[in-house]
Amino acid sequence: MHVGLVMECDFRQGRTQEEAFQEAFTIAETAEERGLDGVWLAERHFAMHRTPTDPMGAGIPSVVSVPLVWASAIAARTKRIRIGTGVSVLPLCHPIRLAEEAATVDQISQGRLDFGVGRSGFPRSYIGYGIPYAESRERFQENLEIITQAWNNDRLTYEGKYYSFDNLCVMPRPYQKPHPPIRIAATTSDTFPMVGQLGYSVVSGLRGFDIPEVAKNMESYRQALKDFGHENKGDAYLRVPIYVGETDQQGIEEPRASTVRSYQRLAENFAASAGAAGTTASEERQQRYERLSNVTYEELLEDRLAYGSPDTVAKKLKNLISELGLAGVIMEPNVGGQLTEQQVLNSIRLYGEEVAPQLRK
Repeated sequence: MHVGLVMECDFRQGRTQEEAFQEAFTIAETAEERGLDGVWLAERHFAMHRTPTDPMGAGIPSVVSVPLVWASAIAARTKRIRIGTGVSVLPLCHPIRLAEEAATVDQISQGRLDFGVGRSGFPRSYIGYGIPYAESRERFQENLEIITQAWNNDRLTYEGKYYSFDNLCVMPRPYQKPHPPIRIAATTSDTFPMVGQLGYSVVSGLRGFDIPEVAKNMESYRQALKDFGHENKGDAYLRVPIYVGETDQQGIEEPRASTVRSYQRLAENFAASAGAAGTTASEERQQRYERLSNVTYEELLEDRLAYGSPDTVAKKLKNLISELGLAGVIMEPNVGGQLTEQQVLNSIRLYGEEVAPQLRK
């Protein structure tokens, strides 16, 4: 059982970017000290404070635009913990450069890299990079093919729609053989069977789905693994908003305002992206907007959050692990980005010391 946390590297109003970097490094070091298995670095672009009417969509400021650079710095500050990209947005990167950078981090960390990849469920980053979101699925699949072939072959020759290469020798090679574990993010229902068809591990979350939806999607993922001959491959991790307090009251009340605002912002982004080319059906996104824009905090606590005392959180997570057949749980420690640094660190401490041991039994 992998017990980790995601790092979105938020910085709050009134704090500097420099303080945000130091806080993030402290979180990574605390995760290792408290016995967690891994940290997972998000990739967020153009992430300043934005309002719902901003053309880029509402957002929380973040300094994690280049997760592999972050991963290298964390590798130098830690000794044991695994370091994952959660996720690298493949269509925004040149695949050869990404293969080189990921292999370099794997060498620097001596085999501690987990290569999480995706294409992002929202188009806003693509606007800034000048890449049509309608091309994101094709570009994702092509880039993943190129990266894995570069790692698996002494010479790379490839002819694709977006990239072509002849007899390239891509160096360095990864420390892990044949390459770091690859895990694909699934934030839409149609992505789950695609991941299963390819035979990769999957990671999803409770931001856009409720538990019954995740269960249905995991079933389609596992059926695709079976149908395409990958029965002995792949497993599932789940990102879960987790906040651990000394008591249930503390664990529920402290993150209330930040969490409610986060889901309001998520609903706004679903609505803003519903008509964009290349996104999932507008009807599905509109339904998510309507559901999340009207949801109460108490409803979120039922099937989208694991908040409370250590025993309450552990019980909720153990039920999720059993119901969904999970091999890993990834904590989202600061949903909405407005909890204080000390609140986040205390929650991580309780998660590592009191919750994680119960999940590993």
